[in-house]
Amino acid sequence: MKILVTGGCGFIGSHIVDAYVDAGHRVFVIDNLSTGQLENLNPGAKLIKDDICNEDIEELFKKEKFDVINHHAAQINVRKSVEDPLFDARVNIIGSINLLRLAAKYHIKRFIFASSGGVVYGEPVSYPISEDFPYNPLSPYGISKMAVEQYILNFAPLYNFDYVIFRYSNVYGPRQIAKSEAGVISIFINQILNGEKCDIFGDGKQMRDYVYVDDVIQANILALKCQSDILNIGTGIATSVNELIEILSEVTADDVVYEHTDPRPGEVFKNVLDNSKAQKRIGWRPQTKLKQGILKTFEYFRRVHSIGKKIS
Repeated sequence: MKILVTGGCGFIGSHIVDAYVDAGHRVFVIDNLSTGQLENLNPGAKLIKDDICNEDIEELFKKEKFDVINHHAAQINVRKSVEDPLFDARVNIIGSINLLRLAAKYHIKRFIFASSGGVVYGEPVSYPISEDFPYNPLSPYGISKMAVEQYILNFAPLYNFDYVIFRYSNVYGPRQIAKSEAGVISIFINQILNGEKCDIFGDGKQMRDYVYVDDVIQANILALKCQSDILNIGTGIATSVNELIEILSEVTADDVVYEHTDPRPGEVFKNVLDNSKAQKRIGWRPQTKLKQGILKTFEYFRRVHSIGKKIS
């Protein structure tokens, strides 16, 4: 298949590109490199340095006739969305509509979208959260993900293409940037390697569902052939920020120095996803235990740090 991956030089996107190239697909990448890094680009993929918001990317669609769009380009920071909701909407909503418009016009067969189970549900009254829980986003970022889901559900039947919407929990692993609170594991590792204190916002009792990037990539491979669906991709296991510090202390064989600071506005306190639908529909289940994944992630960033490269 001929596949376009948006954000294919970024954290999750670059791993998806690697997997698709390895599977023998022809892979193209659109990335404006605002957070993506050239060194993440698989040499078997073709990079188009551009922005998903630009209407001129239509020339690429006209020329290449893609079978699949895997859409991972996004503004990913909740705090940024609170501070600048116009920017968040321009990238996450307008950019996505631009892609959907072109998907419709050039007869894309399948549209895969990275949504967020961490923000679209808000604060439910029970856990784990299943896909039939109502929308209740607490930030502009969550609203933008919700809006794009609705646009996909509108466009797909109108223009006869399949879709898969993945509601990820907190994804972590090698290549993750430390520019968003969703990247708390990479943020902590960065601070540890730089000899800094780890900043814990609030009391550290916030609960998250951390899923390793390799498991997420497996879901994106399965998404190339499954029926249209909305699926949670998480472990169903809640881990507090304080517990992360304990695991990092075990992994580094040292007591991690940390301090508590003020909590952040718009942050969900607890988020744990029910993945049983993904197990039934596409045969997906997480394989990587949290401590194992954090160890792999720490070893990756330690190698990066040892050769003098900054973890951004």
